[in-house]
Amino acid sequence: MEKKAQFHEDDRRASIYDIFGNKINGQLNISYARDTTTVVAWHKHNIQYDRWMCIKGAFKVGLATYEGTKWKTKTEYLSEKNLRWITISPGVWHGWRALEKDSIMLYYLDQKYSHPPDEEKIAPTQIPFQWETESK
Repeated sequence: MEKKAQFHEDDRRASIYDIFGNKINGQLNISYARDTTTVVAWHKHNIQYDRWMCIKGAFKVGLATYEGTKWKTKTEYLSEKNLRWITISPGVWHGWRALEKDSIMLYYLDQKYSHPPDEEKIAPTQIPFQWETESK
């Protein structure tokens, strides 16, 4: 029996999960950002790789690792004007904030989503990261 895509909606976003069902290894998903004020962070995977691409609008992506006694963070920007994938390795905390209303993220997981045991979550304030964008 073919598995159908699943729709999920909450106050942060609307998402379609597992678009191709059991026809591919891994899982292809789409998230629709409702606004530019909500931060969808932080979580990490212990086994799974993520690949993210913005197909509409723009996103500020936060990446973080805990090294020794402090957090090391990195910022990536994804935009429909610069189509590219970023790969997020296991063990890297990650999250995003849309920079334009109704932005859309396409993301591929190298295996079927498993929560738990593979995903861990913490609050957006637990990692020192500047989610706001600087006015220039």
